[in-house]
Parts: sequence; structure tokens; C-alpha cells
Amino acid sequence: MLAATAALASCASLTDGGLAKDSAAAKPPANGAASPPVAALWPPGAASAPARAPAAGLPPARPASGAAAASAPTPPAPPAPGTPPPFATIIKDAKRSDGLLPVWRKDDKFWLEIPAALLDQPLLFSANISHAVGERRLHGSTMGPAWLVSFVKVGQSQIQLQALNTEFVASGKPQQHTLAQNFSRSLLNSMAIASAPHPESKALLVDASFLLSDIPSYGRALEAAYRLPYALDRGNSNIRSTNTSAEQTSIATNMHFFMPRLPLPPLMPMPMPMPTAPSTLPDARSMLIGYVYNFVKLPATPMKPREADGRIGHFYDTVTDFTADLKLRQRVNYINRWRLERKDAAAALSEPVKPITFWIDKNVPLEYRASVKAGVLEWNKAFEKIGFKDAIVVQQQADDAEFDTLDGTHASIRWYFGLDSGSATGPSHSDPRTGEILDADIRIGDDWARYARGLAVEQTQPSAASFIPDAPFATLSERNLDRLTAPWRNGRGAERHAFCSYGEAIAGEFAFAMEALAATDALAPDSPQAEALVQAVIKDVVTHEVGHTLGLKHNFKGSTVFTQDQLADPAFTESNGVGSSVMDYAAYNLPLPGEARSRLLGGGIGVYDHWAIEYAYRPLDAKTETEELERIAARSTEPLLAFADDMDSGGDGFDPKANRFDLGADPLTYVERRMKLTQALWKRAETWQPRPGEGSIRQRNMLAAGFGQMRNAVTLASKFVGGMHAVREVPGTAAAAARQAAYVPVDTAEQRRALSLLTQGLFVADAFRFPAKLVANISPDYVEFERRDPVSIPASVLRVQGLALDRLMSGSTAQRLLEQPLFLEGAARSQALTLAEVYATLQRAVWSELATGGETESMRRNLQREHLKRVQLLLTRGGAIAPADALSLVRLYATELQAQLLKVSKSPRLSVESRAHLLDSLSGLNEALKANMQRS
Repeated sequence: MLAATAALASCASLTDGGLAKDSAAAKPPANGAASPPVAALWPPGAASAPARAPAAGLPPARPASGAAAASAPTPPAPPAPGTPPPFATIIKDAKRSDGLLPVWRKDDKFWLEIPAALLDQPLLFSANISHAVGERRLHGSTMGPAWLVSFVKVGQSQIQLQALNTEFVASGKPQQHTLAQNFSRSLLNSMAIASAPHPESKALLVDASFLLSDIPSYGRALEAAYRLPYALDRGNSNIRSTNTSAEQTSIATNMHFFMPRLPLPPLMPMPMPMPTAPSTLPDARSMLIGYVYNFVKLPATPMKPREADGRIGHFYDTVTDFTADLKLRQRVNYINRWRLERKDAAAALSEPVKPITFWIDKNVPLEYRASVKAGVLEWNKAFEKIGFKDAIVVQQQADDAEFDTLDGTHASIRWYFGLDSGSATGPSHSDPRTGEILDADIRIGDDWARYARGLAVEQTQPSAASFIPDAPFATLSERNLDRLTAPWRNGRGAERHAFCSYGEAIAGEFAFAMEALAATDALAPDSPQAEALVQAVIKDVVTHEVGHTLGLKHNFKGSTVFTQDQLADPAFTESNGVGSSVMDYAAYNLPLPGEARSRLLGGGIGVYDHWAIEYAYRPLDAKTETEELERIAARSTEPLLAFADDMDSGGDGFDPKANRFDLGADPLTYVERRMKLTQALWKRAETWQPRPGEGSIRQRNMLAAGFGQMRNAVTLASKFVGGMHAVREVPGTAAAAARQAAYVPVDTAEQRRALSLLTQGLFVADAFRFPAKLVANISPDYVEFERRDPVSIPASVLRVQGLALDRLMSGSTAQRLLEQPLFLEGAARSQALTLAEVYATLQRAVWSELATGGETESMRRNLQREHLKRVQLLLTRGGAIAPADALSLVRLYATELQAQLLKVSKSPRLSVESRAHLLDSLSGLNEALKANMQRS
């Protein structure tokens, strides 16, 4: 246990580095305006939810007591030695701001008044980031972690801020005792009691400087981003402002992180790119990070929870219920949703008792506020279908408003600038007892408007650096950086949004679409057509992120419900949009040269979105709720309601219709069309005449956008090889009984079509041809000191080809191809695509010169080396990454390749470069075939 100190102005605090001592805080700016006094601090019965067992360590409800006195009484006699001073002595001449936790301020000192009724009672505590450094995922306007906490009095001199363990529950006193013994709380911080109890209300004072510590562990995010040991400098951190109301107390701080000196770079080049110091700071040794700490009152009557159903995509809070040992599953998932109740339950259409209110922050640019509002209100269409009128309302924060929308009671849409990112995110904080959403803060990157105008240049557009071998760390390692910086948001619920990369992911799609459209349209960045497109994009992304804050996951099958013919029909797309869900990452509906243009993107919420909102928010009678929810979810087999989430589409996903940035029911046709558009764009780059002041940026962007499309095409097409269609259905239901199988192998003809598309599009000798005139004239910006080297076309080509090789030669693809016959019967089993066919087709395409004895060009030699690296890896270490049958086939085809290399390398007609390459390849293959395999 942490020892309490007797000093009034100093206490021990728990930080990432352990115990840290208080030091004098710098003088803060003026406090926020005082809020109206609290009417009732904590109603009885708020600690437990209906039909829900108490969580581990969650205290029982305590009856409310009177609010703290508005003014201090006359100071009593001096205290006895070793006891805290009287309440009135501490707050003499201080100003009080009434609220959930009243705040007292005198000069540079702040105290929190903890009412007796709130001791040992649960509160929602969150730590949001208002100010940051503007790069590497470290941006302002960011919602941080949240916990359910209690102020716990320890002895007579200490208060602890304890995070409650809400993930384990049970009914019955014995079980609850066992929970508390086995699942610990966490100590977020501790503080000395600054005063004797108030003589009437029994409230206690604590020095608010206990919040000048790194409770959200942001220092870890800084270290992950820069690999530099930035430390919190508490002496130069301060409380910036406070804001209080009956529902919450919000305290904004400036946190100073620093390091005395920056380390020198290593003398020798490192094998991997090393992160550099921050590039956005006047002095990279010092930065001020803004925290907004919020203590929020929990609902007096917890909302009735609604369990998640895997057929529909909702975020949820999970608990493990130890009440009984006869349950098949102990884990229970409660979907995240706002509390929404109709004023008139009998009316077909009723206003809600309390609408869901979103505030447009005052930092949102004036020219986009109308589109932001329209994007939010788009969701009212879904709520009207289930009986709610104006379920969502929008308020505009006034320019002179003193509250911060990052507090705990204002759901908001905020803008931010980022040097290397244009992401948009829609996180929320919920009551873990029921899943009720209590707060949400959407942030939209300023780059969205730039992307939509095609103006993002390579300094801010990740895709534009794709062919530059020495691209900066933040560009090369976006996904790894996301994983490293996400843990500071490890408060319950925050991690579920950590990998929503809508902004970065769509940047390349924007760049490609703008360049492709410019080939046929006069789409100047400042034209009315471009402005209309920008507004449509802003509305679309806001609607997407609001969907997240309403509790909806991504749906990466929403873009595959319409046929290619329907997408080409302007009348159809105008009425139906381009997909079934705004929660997808939809590609632009781009025409080929000579085709009529249909709707390019969006179209608002779709049929899937209406369905998901109905499941979460339709008011249901408690007696029939289970049956009604099953009736709603049972529609999952309807084609327009197809659903797949991030786990289906990301990583090694195997369903070829669960993707980011595809469009149409035939993804392979989409891939073929995008490859044709890419070739047309590259042809255009050859003849592009730069405008004055433009330099070669447009040509560089054309090349980069095309390579981005090629990488995406590889991802989409390769999932067909050994792919499986997954059908989401619950066993035992009528729909499950009617279907044939939960997993259906991709049609064999489609698998072979995908394999041919990849080999012919990527691995044939003339797949990538660029004229010397184009490559030689893409020059850097000679004004910038950090000048880039000439464009490396081979490096970009090899990245695309390597991506295809990785997928086709992976252990998981091999496993699925080997097991595919188990899912088939009769003739289908004998005709299935085999792993042997894949390996043989791949090797013939990559090493096609061996069949003719011809010369091997430079980029072809690069491809062959990459193929050989993977063969060598499987021959020497494949026991840990691939099935045994796959390794046998690799050895068989490696032996055949060995014989071909030996034969062709002796040809006197070959150039020195080709012979050297073949002999080197033969030597490496010989060594790999002789080596002992490492099995783990």
C-alpha cells in the first residue's frame, strides 16, 4: 500500500515509472465559469444493474446525503497535532464551482471536494487528449481510455482512486466475495486527505494536483512513436481549467514531457529504419500534451442490456459471469447503444425522452459545418423506421463557449491537423454494466478535404511515398506504429477503435480517383464539381464515424451486394447508392474510358445500416424481446444484409468478398477494371505537361496512385486462391437448417481465374513497362532541403510482386488448399485447384526465361530472387510455417528448378549479368536443398 504523507501540498502518485513526488505546479490560466449547484449527487441503487450481477469489487449502493454546503462555516479551533486542518481553513478565500465533484480554487491551488455520498461509489473516469504533437498517431482531439472508478478512503489520511474490475460478475454473496478475492482492482493514483470532513456534509478535500500524473500512460505512446525516453515533468505541468455540472467534473491539464538531451544516431546504419525525433516541435526535447480528465455520474437506473448477435455487427462490452457452473458460455456480450426511449410509447412516431445530441465543435471549419450536420442527421432515417422522430439532434458550439467538447457529457465532432495522417475515428465510452454509450468524440482529419480535391502531396499522403525505398518511419510502419501507440488507450472500450484506418486507407483511393477522373473531366481543385465532391466526401465520412458512435462495427461486405451492371446504371446508383452500408470502406465507382459515369460514392446509409439500428434500438416488450430479436437477426441470410467485420477482412482473411475497397458482386471483375484504369493512368503520366509551379508532383502522384491500386488488386485477387465463403448463421435456427454449409469453397473456376489474373498481370516479362522519358523527368522539389532520390520503379514493382508471392506461398494458403477437398464431394473434389498446381503455375511464370533460354532483365531478376528467398525459407525453416505436404511440394519443384538453372546457366548466348544471376540462384538453391530444416 502506498504510504500517505502528512504534507498538505504534496502526495504520492502512481505513474508509469512508479512513485513520483509532487512539485510546485506552474500557474494555470483562469478557471472556467462555475456551473449550477448539484441537485442530487448520487441516488440510491445505482451500483447494480437490472438482470445483471454486480461486478468484482463493485461496491453496494449507498443512499444519497445532502449536497456540500455552498459556503464554508466558521473555522473551528485549531486541529490536534497530526490531523488534517479544518475544511474551512483550507478553502478560506477560495472560489467554489459547484458540480458532481465541486472544485475549489485559490490562486494556483485547486482542490476537489469529494462528497461523503460519493465515497466507494462508481463513477465513469476518462482521460482524453486535447493537445498533442500532430504526427505519428499523436494528435489532439483524441478520445482516450476510460474506467469505472471509486474514491476509496484508506485510514484517516489517504484517498485512493481505484479502477473497478467490471469484467467479471456473479450473483450471490459467496460468489461476489470470491470475485473480489480473485480479480483485483487497479490503483490509478492516491492522494492525501487535505482537510478534516466538512462539519455538516462530511465532504473531504483532496489536492487536485494528483491529476498531474500520467494516468493514461501517454508517455508509453511517445516512447513507442519515437523510441526516446520522454518523461513527465510534473513541476512544469499545471491545471489549465475546470468545468463542472451536476453530471460531471472536468479538469483540463497541460502535461510537460521532456528529455534533457537527444541521443546521437548510431555510427553504423541500422538494418531496420529507426524512428527520428519529433519533427513538429520548436525544440524536440520538450512538448506540452493536453489532458482532459472527466469524472461522470453514472445513470441512476442502469439501462436494460441487450446481448450481441454475431450475425450483425455491433461493438459490445464483455463480462464473464460466474453465477452458475452449468452455463455453456460464461462470457456475455452487451451491445453498445445509447439510451433511447419514446415519449409516447403508443404513437407510431414519437420524439425521444432524451435525444442523442452531437455537438459540432467550434474548431470545425465554417465551410464544412453544413455537411457535417447532414452526415450526423442522415442516421435519423433509420430511427424513423423504428418509431423515433428526431432521435438525433445537432448543436453548434458557440465560438465563445468555455466548455471543452472533450469533456464527459458532450458527444462531439472535432477537426484536427496532422502532418502524416488524415484519419477519422469514431470512439465512444460506455457503461460496462449495460453497454450504454455515455459519451463519444469523433475526430475528422483536415486532410479529408485535401484528399477529395486531389491536393494532398507526398509529404502528407502516405500512398505517394510508396515507391521511395527510404520513406520515413511513419510511412513505412503505419500498422506497427498503430499497435505500439494503441496501448495507451487501453482503457476498457477504447481499443476497439484503435485500428480504424479509414483516413489513411482511403487516401490512395482518393488520389487514384481524382487522377482517373481528371483524364475525362475538367475537375480542377477549385471547380464547383470538385467542391460538391468534397462536401459529399465530408458528409460520407461523418456518417461513417457517427455509425461507430451509435455502436456499429465496420461491414466489409456492404460493397459487394450489387452487380457490376447495377453499379454501371446511373439511375440505379442514384436511388440505391453503391452498397448496402456506409460502414464499409467503399471504393469509388469509376468508369472505364468511354463509359457513362454513375454515382461515384456513398448515397447515405443503406439497408444493412437500417437493419443494424433496428436490432440495437427498436423498443421491445420485455416479455417478447428474445423472440423479437431473433426475428430481426434471422434476416441475416438476405443478400442485401451480408456482413463481415475487421477480423474477416484483415490479415489472413480467407473470404474474398470481405474486403476493404472493392466494389460489386464480382471482385475479380473489379480487379480487372482497376488494372485497366491503372494502365490508362500511367499512359497519361507519360504525356502529362506540368502546369507552372506544379513540377513533377502530379506525375509522381499518378505513379504512386497506380501502384496503390495494384497492391489492392493483389490483396483482393489472392484471397480467391484457396478462399472460402463464410456464411454467418446461428446453428439450430431455421435459416441454418435451410442452408447447405457454413463454409463454402470458392468456385474452382474463380480460383483459377484469380491465379491467372495474378500471374499474367504481375509475373509476365512485360507486366511493367515505363518509358525512360517518364522516369528520367520525375524530379524532386529542389526548394526542399530533404530532397528525395530519383523514383525507383523497380522497388515499387517488387513490393507489388512480393505481396502476391507472400500470399500465394503462405502456410495458411497452403493449408486451405490442402484441406479444400474435405469440403467438396464427387466431381467437384477431383476438379478442385490443388496446391501443386499453384506452385507449378507460379514457378513457370516467375522463371519463364528458363523455358526459352532467353535473357533475364533487371526487374525480372529481382522477381526471381524474391521467389527464391521464399523457397529457401520454406526449405530451411518451413517446418514451423507450412504443412508437411506443402514442404514436400516445395522441395519437388525446387529440385526441378535446380535442374533448369544448371542447364540454362551453361548457355554461351547469355549476357554476363544473366549468367551470374542464374549461377548465384543455383548456388543458393543448392545450399537450401542440402540444409537441415529447422522445425521450430
